[in-house]
This record gives sequence, structure tokens and C-alpha cells, in this order.
Amino acid sequence: MSSPKRRIETDVMKMLMSDYEVTLVNDNMQEFYVRFKGPEETPFHGGLWKIHVELPDQYPYKSPSIGFVNRIFHPNIDELSGSVCLDVINQTWSPMYDMVNIFEVFLPQLLRYPNPTDPLNGEAAALMMRDSRGYEAKVKEYVTKYASKEQADEAGHETDDSDEMSSVGSYNDDDEDDEPAGTMEV
Repeated sequence: MSSPKRRIETDVMKMLMSDYEVTLVNDNMQEFYVRFKGPEETPFHGGLWKIHVELPDQYPYKSPSIGFVNRIFHPNIDELSGSVCLDVINQTWSPMYDMVNIFEVFLPQLLRYPNPTDPLNGEAAALMMRDSRGYEAKVKEYVTKYASKEQADEAGHETDDSDEMSSVGSYNDDDEDDEPAGTMEV
């Protein structure tokens, strides 16, 4: 067994044995979801997020891909895609780090100490810099609206309205009685 493969198994087993709720995607140790609670003494406290994790074949030499599945209002997290802008994951990753570090240290620190000068969410960054109370209120609103246990449970399911609307698979061509939308002059 190659070293990266062994390391992936070790890190995922550590996560499975930790206090985090981990769900493997198709029993694949390189793709899974982790339930992540907002840190205490932050406006994110009380929130529960579903975090999508993908480990590349070159892990731990190459950093994992981390993304929030349900919405969060934070300067360094893209609100719609859930992408995380965190130097330690994106640029300064080291094989010395492991998955438990991400969930026990890196993500809690990111939520505690946002960096509005390097934003992925410009609206959150601008609000944080000009009106910190307004920013905290908006974070708490998102926690209530998008980061409940129910929202975390539903996050990422194909039955989501936005997925349904953009899904080609939802196109129904069974109705042959449908009129054409218009005519094209040739």
C-alpha cells in the first residue's frame, strides 16, 4: 500500500473516531462530509454546517478540497459555492497537518478571525469593515436560516429547488402535446 493511501486511511479513521459526524460518499475514503459546529463565543455559535471534503490522490502532499455545503455569511467563504479562502489549506499546506487539524483548529480560527482584506464574499467583508454589529446580525440571521440541523441534513440533496431548476434531468419530453415555444424564420 502506498504511503499517501495509508495516510488517507489513517486520517479518515481519525475523523471517524473523533466527535465529528462523518459520512463517507459511496464508502470512498477520499470523499466525505463532516458536520461542523460554529465555535462558541462567535456569531456562528449554534450553527451546524455540512462540510464537503475531497482528498486528492497526492494527499497529504497536496491539500484537501474543503467547502461549506449549506450557506454561511463570512468574508473568506464564498456564499454560493462554499469555497474556503484559507491560506493554510490553499497555499501553505504541509503534510504535517491532518484532517483533525482542519476541523479543530483551522476552520474554528477562520470563523473567529475573518480576514476582510482578502475576501471571497465582498458583501460580508464590506459589512464587517463598516458595521461590525450589522455583520454579526447578518451572520446570526444566516445561522438561523441556513445552519440548523435540518438545513445541514438537507444540504446537498438533489431535491433542492435550486438544483431542480438547473438540472437538465428535470426536463420532461414525455408530453408530445406541447406546443413549440415559437417559430424560427429561415
